[in-house]
Amino acid sequence: MTRPKIFLFGDSITEDSFDVGGWGASLAHHFSRSVDVVLRGYSGYNTRWALKVLDRVFPGSLGGDGGTGAAPLAVTIFFGANDASLPDRCSAFQHVPLHEYKQNLRSIVSFFKKQWPTTPVLLITPPPIDDDARLRFPYVDNPQGLPERTNEAAGEYARGCIAVAGECGVPVVDLWTKMQQFPDWRKSHLSDGLHLTQSGNRVVFEEVIAKLRDEGLSLESMPVDLPLIADIDPNDPLKAFL
Repeated sequence: MTRPKIFLFGDSITEDSFDVGGWGASLAHHFSRSVDVVLRGYSGYNTRWALKVLDRVFPGSLGGDGGTGAAPLAVTIFFGANDASLPDRCSAFQHVPLHEYKQNLRSIVSFFKKQWPTTPVLLITPPPIDDDARLRFPYVDNPQGLPERTNEAAGEYARGCIAVAGECGVPVVDLWTKMQQFPDWRKSHLSDGLHLTQSGNRVVFEEVIAKLRDEGLSLESMPVDLPLIADIDPNDPLKAFL
């Protein structure tokens, strides 16, 4: 028996999503009897690098989803936090200009639409940035003493992601805007000025669930893979498996 799949494709915020309280782990728990949530997260990656490895991550020669031959129920694309690294700061090697970021997103969406025409593709914008926290938690040597990411730049890339979603006709989670609606989001929703706390992960989970529901993918609409215990006759248990 092969369960349907939901693929999560993105950078470290996706890679970390199966940690305790992560949004990917929450999705896997939510759909635990109906869907396999498959993680394809790559810490530090930008859309330029993601585009280069698409064929290796999702090899069409293996049936498109790792060998099962079935199209997934949905794919999330969650890039931009690294693309938005500033070009004149210590993480410049991750920077991708905004116009290229948008074109890369278009190409990634197109790749999935070509491979799986009926599969919903969900874009997620980069999250907001706490500029001050980025100085306290540097990832690389920072001789300039300046934040390598800023909330202003992240907002530009978030708006670019939303624009691409509109052009491609796919749903989008505007995480940059949504998260800033919470009081004290910098401390409550971000652990280091970029990555998510459990509260931040909860926002992503709830927004993704809502968008999937809009696409007709809800827990109620999906069959379970095997009989539930409530449906097994205690006087003839094996009957349920015929």
